[in-house]
Amino acid sequence: MSRPHPTMFEQALASAVRAPSPHNTQPWRFVLEGEAIEVWLDRERVLAVADPLAREARLSCGAAAFNAAVHLGADGIATTVRTIPDPDAPDLLAVIRLDGNRKVTQTDRDLAAAVFRRHTNRRPFLERLVPPVARVALKSAALQEGGQVEYLDEAGHFSTVTTLVRRAEALQENDLAFRAETASWMRRDTAAPDGVPASASGPPPYGSRAVSLRASHANQELPPREFEQDPLLAAVLTRDRGPHAEVRAGMAMQHVLLTATAAGLATSFLSQPFETPQTREALDRIFDGHGQVHTLLRIGYGQTTATTARRAVADVLTGRVTPDAPVR
Repeated sequence: MSRPHPTMFEQALASAVRAPSPHNTQPWRFVLEGEAIEVWLDRERVLAVADPLAREARLSCGAAAFNAAVHLGADGIATTVRTIPDPDAPDLLAVIRLDGNRKVTQTDRDLAAAVFRRHTNRRPFLERLVPPVARVALKSAALQEGGQVEYLDEAGHFSTVTTLVRRAEALQENDLAFRAETASWMRRDTAAPDGVPASASGPPPYGSRAVSLRASHANQELPPREFEQDPLLAAVLTRDRGPHAEVRAGMAMQHVLLTATAAGLATSFLSQPFETPQTREALDRIFDGHGQVHTLLRIGYGQTTATTARRAVADVLTGRVTPDAPVR
């Protein structure tokens, strides 16, 4: 394979930064090292109240690594991704190495195109069932990255988990530190390079509903609307646990999200029960026999909404973070 042009890496990173992150915090940094892209956790962008152990931040960095690999794959370049490659540098979450050429498939092209269309849809979905073929495709996407998808209706956990979501939302509404942290990432300016603008928020919910979408992301200037009564909810899990598993789960999550986008599905997150200790522990117990649960996804059909802005590649591309931490 000929030596890669720097522009190719920049384009891969332009895809990487389109990954989702809690409140659009974008907790990542990237380092180019020869024919490799290093993905680093940016500790300054980790939510101290909602995500003190940086679990959600590592998911986001894993999703960013997956986006970069997808872009390179659609350009005919094979990659290998190592997660947590250096125990002495725990914030070096992944290294993406070029690994020769590959045949480009239509699936590669579809996933790469979906990177720039995927967005969190916080608005009501249609009362339209996700067909079995799409469910199978999303499960397959997670498996390809070493993760798994469990649908709450199939696993018999729907009522238990949605109760936890509502409980977490209530706890967060009464937590002044949590509310202040969330408010610091809400943006009035749609062009702001991070945070969640009002244009990406949903309307206040009207009437009873199965799940409580994050109240802090409701746009009070919109009229209240009813949300779907029977949403498809999916848990993304891994068999193993710890930081390595969180990064790999982020890759599985992003493969699921891009597959859903390519199939015309809308998605959003139910992060509340992961962000309060009481509900996090209860959630872990529910899925203990299945593996480590990392995120909950709401999946369905919805109207297209605006994407949120991202920081420029130049703002997240840095020099070597620690000279004594070689890529291995």
